[in-house]
Amino acid sequence: MFTKLQNIFNIPELKKRIIFTAALLAVYRLGGHIPTPGVDAGALKSYFAQNAGTLFGLYDLFVGGSLSRATVFALGIMPYISAAIILQLFGAVIPYFEKLQKEGQEGQKKITQYTRYGTVFLSAIQAFGIGIFLQNLNASGTAVVPNPGPGFMFLTMVTLTSGTIFVMWLGEQITERGIGNGISLIITIGIIARYPNEILTTLRAFTAGQFNIFELIVLALVMLAVIVLVVIMTLGVRKIPVQYAKRVVGRKMYGGQTTHIPLRVNTAGVMPIIFAQSIIAFPGTVAALFPNSDFMQAIHTAFSPGGVLYIAIYSLMIVFFTYFYTAIVLNPTDLADNMRKYGGFIPGIRPGKKTSEYIDRILSRITLPGAIFLAFIAVLPDVLIRKFNVPFYFGGTGLLIVVGVMLDTLNQIESHLVMRHYEGFMKKGRIGTRLSG
Repeated sequence: MFTKLQNIFNIPELKKRIIFTAALLAVYRLGGHIPTPGVDAGALKSYFAQNAGTLFGLYDLFVGGSLSRATVFALGIMPYISAAIILQLFGAVIPYFEKLQKEGQEGQKKITQYTRYGTVFLSAIQAFGIGIFLQNLNASGTAVVPNPGPGFMFLTMVTLTSGTIFVMWLGEQITERGIGNGISLIITIGIIARYPNEILTTLRAFTAGQFNIFELIVLALVMLAVIVLVVIMTLGVRKIPVQYAKRVVGRKMYGGQTTHIPLRVNTAGVMPIIFAQSIIAFPGTVAALFPNSDFMQAIHTAFSPGGVLYIAIYSLMIVFFTYFYTAIVLNPTDLADNMRKYGGFIPGIRPGKKTSEYIDRILSRITLPGAIFLAFIAVLPDVLIRKFNVPFYFGGTGLLIVVGVMLDTLNQIESHLVMRHYEGFMKKGRIGTRLSG
């Protein structure tokens, strides 16, 4: 293993990319500790500790705790992600954006440009909303913003919008000159940054006698098993064989080869959990803004994480959004048309409509276990925390993102090693290529 790690730094280009990536991620973490002017960080942290299960807690997870500390990177990269998702959905319903998606590199450049404009627009709106939210916020009788007013609002909008633009630039630089997907790595490093504190919290709970050594070992084994299952489901694919007919172009013969279409068990990635969590956390978020209303507090209790109603609705929503998002990102009709265009066909299946129906049928079947697994991973943290008194958050969106991004990054490192004729970093050769979900 040490030899393989040494091989990574024997390749000058790979070494330079890894160091560049690490340096920019360090800049991102440093910016995550620079506070926004005019905010009482202590009062804000107290509020987030009381509302960890709301949309604010979910957003804070993706920005590595920057929102609960009101730093210059409080919005993180989420406006960029939101803009990218909106444009992706536009591609499914608006012909102009659908045309751009099919124009190759030139179309992708225009989509990237629109995504940047959308990021600035969403950042300004969200920064304005956060400014109003912070001005009206009181944590145990202490005002989070001691001196509210137009000056604070303007400064907050400029600071948070500029912070998001800078984070977007960091992500693009990592993607272009570093290793891995920069946007995904920024989200991942923010999630991983929480782990040291959670480990210390667990050790303190063990020292305080909340659970014994046997329970700690069992918990560690359960965590390891869940991580292994996440890796298996993330890399799991159903291979559909495709045969290409021989054709002669000029004096050369093309085709005549057999390949396959890899349909992922978890095509939708982590998006169904994000959609479902955003929607189901909305009632609790609204109720938290009205602490003196008995009706709102009843809603807050009903939709609190760990409850039977919460788990049931949450799971069903994840299954629904898994099928919904899979239908958006993978169109069987387009796959069938592309195969027929290049002379490909599935053995035993007629090209065209029959091929599309065959792919759709297989996709529907393999998506179900993926959806059920996503629901299991999503409710796991609530069950561990509420039912077994686990003193930290494990599983859910964070675990899926970390595992998926780490596999993608290892896949790129593996490609550099194999290309330079070094022994692969992983035991059994290259990791299966994953499409971003």
